[in-house]
Amino acid sequence: MMRGTFANVRIKNLMIPPGPDGSREEGGVTIFQPSGEKMFIYDAAMRYIAEGTPTVVFGGEEYGTGSSRDWAAKGTLLLGIKAVVARSFERIHRSNLVGMGVLPLQFKAGDSWESLAIRGDETFDIELGGTLKPQQDATLVVHAKGGETRRIPLVLRIDTAIEVDYYRHGGILPFVLRQLLAA
Repeated sequence: MMRGTFANVRIKNLMIPPGPDGSREEGGVTIFQPSGEKMFIYDAAMRYIAEGTPTVVFGGEEYGTGSSRDWAAKGTLLLGIKAVVARSFERIHRSNLVGMGVLPLQFKAGDSWESLAIRGDETFDIELGGTLKPQQDATLVVHAKGGETRRIPLVLRIDTAIEVDYYRHGGILPFVLRQLLAA
């Protein structure tokens, strides 16, 4: 199932440059950084995990539509993805991401990875501040290859106090297990 996460034959990774005819390659491929090697998302994820490099996914409108089953979020977690930054989220998938301990972050109105010229060869930090609160402001720090750093405001899409607790514990299952062990 991990190999199937992000492997839909119709998916298009828009951060991969178009071909000579302007078309976009379909399928679950990505560019491994920093080498620039094109490979399947699963293979890149396994290499990032082996290197100890956490990863971020950038998405568009209604991220997760059609994938609201919990396995989609579980696959995301198992591929080493620590955060998803999108223009908006499908309601159930956003909740499932939190339940798996994956941080959902939303661009502010009008912003997107495209409008902010995020190419995918940068490195990223996510700043949440001190105490986690539902829908608080967050910051995406983008470190470009040339040394330029940009700070992009985001909204934390952990929407309720119980979701804050779930996320702090690494997801619903670790939260429930800790509650049972404490009883």
